[in-house]
Amino acid sequence: MNSEEEPFVNPIDPDKITDRPGILPYAHHAGSLPIKPEDEGKIKSRALRAMEYQTDAQLKQIYEQIQVLANQAKALQDRKHISTLIYQCNLKFEPLIHHQYHLYRKENAFLLSLIAPEDWGRRKTSLVFLASIKLLSDHTWEVLRKSEAFDREIKT
Repeated sequence: MNSEEEPFVNPIDPDKITDRPGILPYAHHAGSLPIKPEDEGKIKSRALRAMEYQTDAQLKQIYEQIQVLANQAKALQDRKHISTLIYQCNLKFEPLIHHQYHLYRKENAFLLSLIAPEDWGRRKTSLVFLASIKLLSDHTWEVLRKSEAFDREIKT
């Protein structure tokens, strides 16, 4: 080595040199896959749309479940109301579970009967038909068929 020669200075910045080129945030040779910077706005926009779609779908599903539960609660409340009304009637017989009966109104009282409104024949009755009902095993009553007068009479 000649003393007149200057020492070799590497023109490449030492911060740009690595022994593990696979972890570099950019392509390190001509055969590398191109690394294109992503548009951050597009990424956030897509993620936001996906999030909104998923949360809206889940909220809709929960709302539908709430509607089903609300309908079940309303039906149970109606069964309780009609059952309370029937048990306030003057029952002349013991109703059997899973049998159909018919609820009538006579003046200011309610009457439970075995006779359907179409079975009275030609004989006119002073009874106002309200509903056909069935006794369930939990001793509540299910309304099978109701007349137009049912809501006016029962819901008051």
